[in-house]
Amino acid sequence: MAELDDYRADTRSWLDENCPQSLRAGGGGSLYGITGGKKFNPKNPDERVWLERGAEKGLTAPTWPTEYGGGGLSKEQNKILLQCMRELKTPPPLVGFGLTMIGPTLLQYGNDAQKAEHLPNIVQGKIRWCQGYSEPGAGSDLAGLQCRAVEDGDEYVINGSKIWTSNADEADWIFCLVRTDPDAKKQEGITFLLIDMEQPGVTVRPIPLISGSSPFCETFFDDARAHQRNVIHKKNAGWTVAKALLGHERTMIADAFGVGGGGSRLSLADRARKYLPESADGRVSDAALRSEIAQMEIDSKAFGLTVQRSKDAAKAGHQPGPESSMFKVYGTELNMARHELMVRIAGPQALGWEGEGFEDEELQLTRDWLRTRGNSIEGGTSEVQRNIIAKRVLGLPD
Repeated sequence: MAELDDYRADTRSWLDENCPQSLRAGGGGSLYGITGGKKFNPKNPDERVWLERGAEKGLTAPTWPTEYGGGGLSKEQNKILLQCMRELKTPPPLVGFGLTMIGPTLLQYGNDAQKAEHLPNIVQGKIRWCQGYSEPGAGSDLAGLQCRAVEDGDEYVINGSKIWTSNADEADWIFCLVRTDPDAKKQEGITFLLIDMEQPGVTVRPIPLISGSSPFCETFFDDARAHQRNVIHKKNAGWTVAKALLGHERTMIADAFGVGGGGSRLSLADRARKYLPESADGRVSDAALRSEIAQMEIDSKAFGLTVQRSKDAAKAGHQPGPESSMFKVYGTELNMARHELMVRIAGPQALGWEGEGFEDEELQLTRDWLRTRGNSIEGGTSEVQRNIIAKRVLGLPD
């Protein structure tokens, strides 16, 4: 216990000394956080400072093995780190699919050479990753994908396209599902392949969204190439890897939507006090709204603790399974409900798009609310998740 107390004191002191004040409490940072990668153009130069310091300390991937640049923290130490970061309102030194999706998958399925090549670059924020799963004709039916990879000596030649590849225009590498045996059963002819996007034959085109941003992209492969050493697990066994990564993805989405969603420096209670009349004792005068806010905070806290329990189990060797579909559905619903409540609280101030009379955060809330309309689709639709829950969790008949 004394060791953990010492660790808490040392961690808090280090964070306070090393995290730039300009980044505290969500201030002055890039919209999606510190993403790293060759194309990273930080809104605030302190973001790069914080990334470098965090990576050197092993805090970009605190529970990963130290041999790959991770922090090697125990479950208890990592909890203390997260608590200290919340108390000091420090942002993560790095975010992205490298940490939440391909990194854990490589730790589980990658060979020693693949781990040594890719994990340190992820930890240091040198390479940003995107995901190549969905295709125009293979969304909910992911196993119906047709993007082909044909062997040519020590390489694969890739032709086809992917869609909804989040932030592909800013990514350096893509982890991709490709069809390597068109004659096999759908799931049995798929290979999990890592592809360098900085090469001829890879074209990315952003897709404008109703929110006004374009985080999703179409990605086209025209005789692009990938070395056979970048096959994860083995040829035609990519479906096994894909399912494991989907577990990490759905847990990540649930965590972001259900626990970290909202994207505001203001709590729901503070937001209500800002926009709505208060009673004599300083509380929001609308009792029904107070009850809604309290219920939302309780639901979010309970969900966060449940997701954390799953993360702890994963660190102990239990990889995410079909229960991650429950997290994804619930986190999605929670995030959409939270934004609906935020918009209702702000009233007319949540209806701005541009021009005078609105704060920057109010204009962002409008876009964030519109953005949540896609939460029930991305990462596997809620309908697909409920089918998985019915079959693989509840054991219901087809």
